[in-house]
Amino acid sequence: MNAPAAPALVLRAASLSPRSLDREARTVEAVASTGADVERLGFTERLPVAAADLRGLEGAPVLDSHRRMSVRDVLGVVEASRIEGGNLIVRIKFSRRAEVDPILDDIEDGALRGISLGYQVNAWKDERTAAGRVIRTATRWTPKEVSIVSVPADEGATIRSSAMPENQITQDRPATPAAPNPAPVTRAQVNAEIRSIGRLAGLEAGWADGQIDAEATVEAARAAAFDAMATRSAAPIRTQRATILHDNDAPELRGERMGEALYARMNPSHQLSEPARAFYGMTTVDMARDMLQRAGVSTTGLAPAALVTRALHTTSDFSIILGDTVGRTLRAAYSAAPAGVKMAGAQTTARDFRARQRIMLGEAPSLEKVNEAGEFTSGTMAEAAESYKVETYGRIIGISRQAIINDDLGAFANLAARFGQAAAQFEAQFLVDLLLANPAMSDGKALFHADHGNLAGSGAAPDDTTLAAARTAMRRQTGVSGERIAVTPKHFIVPPELEETALKLVAAITPAKTDDVNTHTNLSVIVEPRFTSATAWYLVASPSEIDGLEFAYLEGAPGPQIESRNGFEVDGVQIKVRLDFGAGFVDWRGWYRNAGA
Repeated sequence: MNAPAAPALVLRAASLSPRSLDREARTVEAVASTGADVERLGFTERLPVAAADLRGLEGAPVLDSHRRMSVRDVLGVVEASRIEGGNLIVRIKFSRRAEVDPILDDIEDGALRGISLGYQVNAWKDERTAAGRVIRTATRWTPKEVSIVSVPADEGATIRSSAMPENQITQDRPATPAAPNPAPVTRAQVNAEIRSIGRLAGLEAGWADGQIDAEATVEAARAAAFDAMATRSAAPIRTQRATILHDNDAPELRGERMGEALYARMNPSHQLSEPARAFYGMTTVDMARDMLQRAGVSTTGLAPAALVTRALHTTSDFSIILGDTVGRTLRAAYSAAPAGVKMAGAQTTARDFRARQRIMLGEAPSLEKVNEAGEFTSGTMAEAAESYKVETYGRIIGISRQAIINDDLGAFANLAARFGQAAAQFEAQFLVDLLLANPAMSDGKALFHADHGNLAGSGAAPDDTTLAAARTAMRRQTGVSGERIAVTPKHFIVPPELEETALKLVAAITPAKTDDVNTHTNLSVIVEPRFTSATAWYLVASPSEIDGLEFAYLEGAPGPQIESRNGFEVDGVQIKVRLDFGAGFVDWRGWYRNAGA
């Protein structure tokens, strides 16, 4: 089974090779990928090195821990790459900026040995093991960047002890094998490469023109670009620019991006937004460390439990992150829950919590012949009114500190999904209770009443005869001003005990003669398991044709809403689920009831 490719940037880690470090040239070799399996949430990822498209890897940036917020995060560039012994080998050239020197010192001392490969999967192939585990194999993937990281994850990566032979780097790259007598590089190609370097570095066209006029080599231009970026980064920040933030730098936006990244780990089918990709793969502990560091708190030597505890007491970002994650999961479960009677109602909004007065206009007055003098007479429209109001319902749930430390995404997902289902269940039960209560209308009579012409005189099971009688009763309904309105039934609502009967009654058939024609095929069957009666059934008109059951949410807040805060009563994060909801029948003419037999 071929799964659709998701253009998400994924991360893998491997090892640096300190003994291949050339301090003077500022280069080092690394095993970027061995193709080892990596356990992801819900599946095992397999990344064959032979399936990699390396054409864009040379010249790709080398970053500090996948950060892309500033040019200071660019530590260098991938100078060359090749595949050797099933491993992806890269040679990294570091910037000459002074702040990069400590990283080179750590590599030389062996204290910093990990790199992480950022890549994009272009095509997947899914298989399932005998034990039921899904194996997702990338049949085409493209490396996008390489990052220096503190902890490597690709344990099968080898550590190189010598420099990569220059003549093998190009020969072993699968996309462009070297010819026996390679053509010489022209000046036009060099100039084009220099302009490309300038664009990648964000430099003005005049910079590239100056390099070309000086007949600089590609290597010299690249070094000059690093120097230019370093000079630009070191420039003092003007006061008027202090309020300009990258999207992911704003605390609330950053929390939402992290929350979306956590949600994507729980739901691999979710398509990550571009700003959230920077946080994909981070655990809750990683996010705690990031929050503290951005708040200016030192995290050196802190264990995972201490990181989470300090983050809970130092910043409110955890509540933002988990609130976003829970909210996305809750809304997905809420939307997927069976709706029942709700499908036959009309959704609207209320501006506030006051009683909502629904004015129903009668039929327009009939037209009259205009006399010879051209005088038009005035007509009036009858009115009727019903009312209901929106009220607030909700609960508070807690996500424990232990679950956060354990990065227990399953607990988050299950908790949020159940509350989403509970919110949908509450709405469905609310509407069923309202229907079964047979509420009084503004004329003082019950919703289903003989005087309203929408109640069968005696209960009977649904069949061709009783359905035809219900249709006739709805067709003979009169409006507010007494005119015939010929209501058309749309929904056939039944309890589970009548589901089979209802489906057979509305099933399309190919008649052999006119008497066999099924006149009920336009009805949509709705099965409502919350009905207390096993025999009562209803015919309902479309709410787009005539008013009937109406449910409302507070304006700007449809469905359950989420608020979150770092917990005081609980040791963790508290999530408040709020639902502003109300419903009422604003007309009886579109609903018909038969008590059944």
